[in-house]
Amino acid sequence: MEMVIQKEQGKNTLLPMVIIGTLFFVFGFVTWLNGSLIPFLKIVCELNEFQALLVTFAFYIAYVVMALPMSMLLNRIGYKNGMVAGLGIMAVGAVLFIPAAQTSYYGLFLIALFTLGTGLTILQTASNPYIVCIGPRESAAFRISIMGLVNKGAGFVVPLVFTAVILTGMDQFTPAALAALSDTEKAGRIAELSNRLVVPYVYMTIALVVLMAFVKFSPLPEPELENDTVAAGTQSQTSVLHFPQLVLGVVALFVYVGVEVIAGDTIGLYGQNLNVANFGALTSYTMAFMVLGYLVGVSCIPKYLSQSQALQGSAIFGMLFTLGVMFGSAESHQLSAVLFGWLGVPTVPDTIVFLALLGFANALVWPAVWPLALEGLGKFTATASALLIMGIAGGALLPLVYGYFAHSSGDSQLAYWVMLPCYAFILFYAFKGHKIRQW
Repeated sequence: MEMVIQKEQGKNTLLPMVIIGTLFFVFGFVTWLNGSLIPFLKIVCELNEFQALLVTFAFYIAYVVMALPMSMLLNRIGYKNGMVAGLGIMAVGAVLFIPAAQTSYYGLFLIALFTLGTGLTILQTASNPYIVCIGPRESAAFRISIMGLVNKGAGFVVPLVFTAVILTGMDQFTPAALAALSDTEKAGRIAELSNRLVVPYVYMTIALVVLMAFVKFSPLPEPELENDTVAAGTQSQTSVLHFPQLVLGVVALFVYVGVEVIAGDTIGLYGQNLNVANFGALTSYTMAFMVLGYLVGVSCIPKYLSQSQALQGSAIFGMLFTLGVMFGSAESHQLSAVLFGWLGVPTVPDTIVFLALLGFANALVWPAVWPLALEGLGKFTATASALLIMGIAGGALLPLVYGYFAHSSGDSQLAYWVMLPCYAFILFYAFKGHKIRQW
């Protein structure tokens, strides 16, 4: 079924944008908390790099497992009720963090993360096509960029909050400090650190329940669903897999989410390896550059940049910054002194700056791929949206690939090479892949 927003003359879309924007803030807050959780759980559960990155796997694999079931649920119970259900599932996931923190049992943390990802799946499946269809397709990247600003704004704030609330006094939890303790003292100190999560997740649960009530009783319009609408040129295509621009778009989103998560969620782990004091807040650096990238999208698309041109630039910058991460200096702080010195922000190694700059390169990929992939899908739009959401699985698998090479080679810096072929595919999709209409 195609989701069609019947846009009447002068119809105000501000209220739906505000409500969906609130949900995108929640997406960002919950999603980008993982970047701080990874080094935290590495200490609490005594993990290596590969094991710690199972955080991203448990969270993002939910999008693969649950995307199609959640899209069927959405068609059955409706758009608004589906969002309420998604928020309820997320509240359950937040509650599960409480016993996980009290026991320091890593498996329970992973179950809680999978549950949060499941709730986000239905919210993402509903909200992204809504934003695409609410206005002209050529300006869809502009609207998604606004949502991205809200999403990454939350991603900028949450590591700072997590660091201030949870990661204080971390000098007590360095490997050297813990090694100097007896087994009993070490277990007690780690338990104290783990229990710091309990109160924040109680508040998160309450906030999600309040948001459920807000959405349930809000005047958010239910989109009209038309069974028989078929876009021009789709009459001969009987399966969603008959659209190359969509299938290649799913692959593009798969590799994009993979590199986005690597840039946002491994930066704290990489900073921890380099003994950076504020490693828990480093995800904020990546998110800050993503916000800058979204501002470019909001101001330049479609007036100065087409969606495909924005995607081309993103891929090129991504490859250049990846090379900077791989071959930049881990000792020099000159680049961060130039970029951040005037702000009074603590300097970090140049390689971390290049890793954060990937946030700028990544910002416009998601907003550009969605409208390019959904163009001309007609009645297949809803199923196509679920497939695109499944592309988020890249965030589950590609960070593990990075973690494997980082752990097995002992060189977490050069292991970032795994991002280069990902950006190469995005570049192919930007120039040619989105134009292909027949296999």
